[in-house]
Amino acid sequence: MFKKLKIQTAMAHCDGPCGVYDPASARIAAEAVLSMTKKILALTPPEDTKDAKAMAAYLNTMSRYVAIKEEQAHLTKEELLVLWTDYFKPKHLESYPDLHDTFWNATKLCSTVKVEVNLEHANELMEAIKKIHYIFWDTKNRKVEWVTSS
Repeated sequence: MFKKLKIQTAMAHCDGPCGVYDPASARIAAEAVLSMTKKILALTPPEDTKDAKAMAAYLNTMSRYVAIKEEQAHLTKEELLVLWTDYFKPKHLESYPDLHDTFWNATKLCSTVKVEVNLEHANELMEAIKKIHYIFWDTKNRKVEWVTSS
């Protein structure tokens, strides 16, 4: 049947075609987490807490920052999990025996930055993704420098 239909078999070393995976998407989402964390910490409530309009504006801004931070932390986790479970294979553990711990710790940091407003942990998440960035590109025998938007 395959010969009659002229269907060819395709092979890939990962679940998607080469080039689909890239830790940049996790970095971008984590940068948003870092940015929102900084904005939340810098936001000050109105001096007159009985000023309903000023308080509403403050709470609106705060809730938007928090919503974005949590959404982007979750997206960061999803992007990392896809890399960990779909791209990386057992053969990568030979070169990177701490690969599972690296990803586990990074994804746990995603949860941590969701439930708290902590600049240190947001920066730790960026560092964890930076490490993953270099591991990922090393597995492709490429040197891609770490670049951030901020």
